[in-house]
Amino acid sequence: MTLAPHNGGLMIKTLASLLFYGRFARAFSVLGYRRAQKAFEPLSADFTGQRWVVTGASGGIGQAIALAANQQGAMVYAVARSEAKLLETKAKACEPSRLLPIVCDLSSLNEIGAWIDQWMEGDHEPIDVLVNNVGVLPHHYQESAEGFEVALATNLLGPVLLTKRLHRAQLIRSSGVIINVSSGGMYGTPLCLEPMIAPPIDGYDGVSMYAQHKRAMVVWSHHWNQIHSSGPTMQVMHPGWVDTAGVEKSLPTFKRVMGALLRTPKQGADTVLWLADKRPDAPKEGIWLDRRVEPEHVFSITRRSKVKTEDLIDYLDEAIAPWL
Repeated sequence: MTLAPHNGGLMIKTLASLLFYGRFARAFSVLGYRRAQKAFEPLSADFTGQRWVVTGASGGIGQAIALAANQQGAMVYAVARSEAKLLETKAKACEPSRLLPIVCDLSSLNEIGAWIDQWMEGDHEPIDVLVNNVGVLPHHYQESAEGFEVALATNLLGPVLLTKRLHRAQLIRSSGVIINVSSGGMYGTPLCLEPMIAPPIDGYDGVSMYAQHKRAMVVWSHHWNQIHSSGPTMQVMHPGWVDTAGVEKSLPTFKRVMGALLRTPKQGADTVLWLADKRPDAPKEGIWLDRRVEPEHVFSITRRSKVKTEDLIDYLDEAIAPWL
């Protein structure tokens, strides 16, 4: 949570962070997963014949999702920008012939658009499951190829464009499911717009930006279901605090402090696989964690936002319009 940049701002921010992490440590750590797991029914999913697209599949949670879906019979299109890492994912697959690497920089709307154009030219059947998993948390301001702040492009604009292009081209089955991977970090911010669109170059706060993107993803997910009642259904979940290379790179102190209390990527992937298998109704409010719907607001401050859902949707539609 970021509360005050003025006098005493560092102390207030530190205290807010302690409050935030203290509030969620039990639920989001491996302790929370183990507690919830006691009520889990065994997951014996059969995804034979299904086609999945999983973004951010070169490592971490995305790789765990891709490998598990492949093991359970799905044809998986694994999307990431590193061909070498995607080939490593493919080499780990139970059935490598059913895991197809797709090299695409998901911060580039041009690359996403070009990939979908190429996809449409081929003889591809619609997909059953789209997992918008990719996420980045940089510590310095960067711009994407199209001039957007790179984390905004990767975490929000890219998934929105990818989803809309696939849906418009009828490349997602109406009976399918779109699963958006948010983050528990979104609990620390209300819905924002201007600070998210144009963050400061000096004093850029990647943690705050990431939280804002993930809050917006929750809002977008609920809006999608309101206007697409005939499907495909969109679900939004968060995986808890997971030990990934991305966490180690972006949040090294957090990684050192939490250590063995972080979840494994496989544990972080569990709810995605459960949602894809069981296909529960999407909640009108809330976010999935450990196969349960949890409130999407915990702190009263995050409920108070001058930004309306329509404001966010209007911005997203305008931002991606040239690539639709």
